[in-house]
Amino acid sequence: MTATSKTGTRKRRAAGRFKTPEATRKRVRRLIALLKAEYPEARTALAHEDPYQLLVATILSAQCTDRRVNMVTPKLFARFPDARSLAKARLAELEELIRSTGFFRNKAKNLIACAGGLVTRHNGEVPATMKELTALGGVGRKTANVVLGNAFGKEIGVVVDTHVNRLSNLLGLTSATKPEQVERDLMALVPRREWTLFAHLLIYHGRAVCIARRPRCSACALYDYCPGRREEPRGALPRKPRP
Repeated sequence: MTATSKTGTRKRRAAGRFKTPEATRKRVRRLIALLKAEYPEARTALAHEDPYQLLVATILSAQCTDRRVNMVTPKLFARFPDARSLAKARLAELEELIRSTGFFRNKAKNLIACAGGLVTRHNGEVPATMKELTALGGVGRKTANVVLGNAFGKEIGVVVDTHVNRLSNLLGLTSATKPEQVERDLMALVPRREWTLFAHLLIYHGRAVCIARRPRCSACALYDYCPGRREEPRGALPRKPRP
């Protein structure tokens, strides 16, 4: 990228960030409509059948792909089908089962601590409030948002992963980099009923088109609305991501 094009990109990003809040909210609604048309199947990629499975899978997904987690969880859930069995797991056995997800020692300790909290404080059931979830071992706000939004249908916050953080900045919706501030900025702009879906839409788009190292700007449905875009001729619409 030339110095001139870099300057142009910075100007477009600044212009996108300093519009009035109402104008930005209007643009966000348009972005959501376009992304919905592109990814009507957008949802969490973590395979699960109940809140317990989603909670465990989300803890495992830290610094790991959803695809890898989905390869690990069938055997894990067959061995530990509920919180009571997981709370009694032998650390070495659990570590071996989840080794391929990375950071397996820390994750195994968190899973056992989380399951223990579910058993002692919630009769083995996953609670449906932010305060109760984040009091469990290994559960931060991001994990709680995933569980609340996808397992319970509660719009409490916006999940901010690397895709959501990066795309929110490129689209001029925030200038923050810390997930907590990015989430607050998005909550002020995105209609509450769309909080959970909005994260899924950005994640799908980040994986399929707005790829960090090689963004396909010419194929982007958001090209006309993105202050962080590269100047490229418009091309074909993006391919849908694999589930």
